[in-house]
Amino acid sequence: MGKKNTSKIIIYVLNIIISLLILGPIIYTLCVSIMSPEQIFEYPPKIIPRKLFMENYKEALETAPILKFILNSLIMSVSITVGQVITGILAAYAFAFMNFKGKKVLFIIILSTLMIPGQAVIIANYLTISSLGLLDTFRALILPYLTSALAIFLFRQFFLTLPKELYEAAILDGCGNFRFLINVVIPLSKPAIGSLGIYSFLQAWNMYMWPLLTTNCDNMRTVQIGMGMLQDVDAQAFGPLMAGIIMIIIPSILAFVLGQKQLIEGLTSGSVKS
Repeated sequence: MGKKNTSKIIIYVLNIIISLLILGPIIYTLCVSIMSPEQIFEYPPKIIPRKLFMENYKEALETAPILKFILNSLIMSVSITVGQVITGILAAYAFAFMNFKGKKVLFIIILSTLMIPGQAVIIANYLTISSLGLLDTFRALILPYLTSALAIFLFRQFFLTLPKELYEAAILDGCGNFRFLINVVIPLSKPAIGSLGIYSFLQAWNMYMWPLLTTNCDNMRTVQIGMGMLQDVDAQAFGPLMAGIIMIIIPSILAFVLGQKQLIEGLTSGSVKS
C-alpha cells in the first residue's frame, strides 16, 4: 500500500508540474492583458495585477477588427470540420463495409498522402485557386481542406470495430447502405466524430500560411494573420497585444475542453482491431 500511495503522489506531482508548464504562459498572458502599462514594465516584474485594467481589450478592439477576424476563422474552421467529417465518413464506410476492385490499393494511396508535407502542395493549390478567381473568398480558405486522409483512416478504423453482424442483418432486412450509415453507423460513431471534429477545428483555427497566401484584404483575414496588425502598431503595446491573444485563444480552448473526452475516446477506439 505504501508503494502504491508513493507512486500516486509522484504521478500527481508530475501532472501538476506539467500542467503548470503548459498553462503558465496562458496564465501570464491573461495577467498581462489586464495590467496597466506602468505595471507591465515594472522591475522586478509582477505576475498578479494590482487592479483590473480593461483598457487593453478596448484598445485591441479599436486597433484591429478582432471580432471580424474571429468570425472569419469560425466560418472557415467550422466549414472545414464539417466537410472533413462528411467526406471522411462516406469514404471510410466504403472502405470498411463495401467490397470493390482495388479497394486495398486505393486505401494505401490515400494513406500515402499523409507522408506529403503541406508545404509541398501549397503552391500548386494557390495557383489553382488563383486561376479560378477565388482569392479573398471563403471558398479559397475552405475548398482545399474539405477532405482529409487522416479523417478517412480514423473513421475506417472505428468502423472496423463495429460488429459485421449489424451490417449483414441490415442487408438481409432490405436496409440500403445509405440508410444503414445514417441510422446505425453514425449514431455509434459519436466518439470518432467528436475526436476528428475537435482535431480538425483546432488545425483549421491555427492555420497561418494558407490564409496568408489567399487573403489580401483585412475583411477576409483570419485571427492568426490579423494578430500581426496589433504587433505592427506599437512595439511597446504589450497590453493590447496580450488582450488580443486572449480573445483569439478562447474559442480553441473552449473547443478542446468541451471535446477532450471525445478526442481521447476516438483516437483510441480503433487501436484494438485493424
